[in-house]
Parts: sequence; C-alpha cells; structure tokens
Amino acid sequence: MTEAIQTKAPTVIKGPDRFGWHWGTGRRKTSISRVRVKSGKGEFTVNDRPWDEFFAILRDQKMIMAVLEATNQKGSVDIRVSTKGGGTTGHTGAVIMGLSRALLSYNPNLEPTLRENGFMTRDARKVERKKYGQPGARRRFQFSKR
Repeated sequence: MTEAIQTKAPTVIKGPDRFGWHWGTGRRKTSISRVRVKSGKGEFTVNDRPWDEFFAILRDQKMIMAVLEATNQKGSVDIRVSTKGGGTTGHTGAVIMGLSRALLSYNPNLEPTLRENGFMTRDARKVERKKYGQPGARRRFQFSKR
C-alpha cells in the first residue's frame, strides 16, 4: 500500500511593487487594513497619522509591536497603513494580520516565526446577526405561562 504524503500548500508571495513596497491585506470583524512595508528607518504611520497617536490604547500598541519584535524588524522597516471600517479592536487585528502578510512578502524566511506566534491566522469571529422575533442575537423575550 502507498502512504498518502501530506504536503503543506505553498504560500503565495508577491514581490515588491514598482516603488519597492511590499503589500499585505488584513481583515478583522468589519475592518480592512492595507499595509505597506519597505526597508527604512522605522517610520510607522496609520491613515497619515503617527501609529501611537492612532492606536491610543496601550494594549493595541503592544499587540502590534509584538509582530515587529518577534521578527526583529523593529526600527528597520518603514510601515504605512491604510485602515477603514469597524472600531479600534477590529483595526488592531486587521493591522496585525496585514503587517504579518507584508513582512512575509518582504522576507519569506519569517514565515515560521509568524505562524508560531499566530500572526498569520485569520480571526473569523464576527458579530452575530439579530434574529426576528427576539430582541437581540441570542436574547429572548421573557416567557410567560399565563
């Protein structure tokens, strides 16, 4: 009998665009982030604002910096992010995923590190829709026997 050989699907990696930027798109809830990475001095802007001004919550800043610290890219790449839709938590998750995809395009050798730390995994959780005949997604009207 022959054994079935399981192979991992190859990750599609695109090269830089004509300006030298490596792109990555991240999504979380209803937020979408387009992240561009290029070797540089470490400039980081989100929607044409400094990233620490855009992400005012310290938790969000730490989560985003964890990607750069795990890959040892902090201070060595310029990052530009365009994000829209959703709220701050969605933006944070979308930027993390977009940044990890852009870094993977920038340096394919970073893939094991990004996967081990869970930065390449899409968080598919979204808000559950409200159903008819009840006040919310799961909440029910109070039952009355009489």
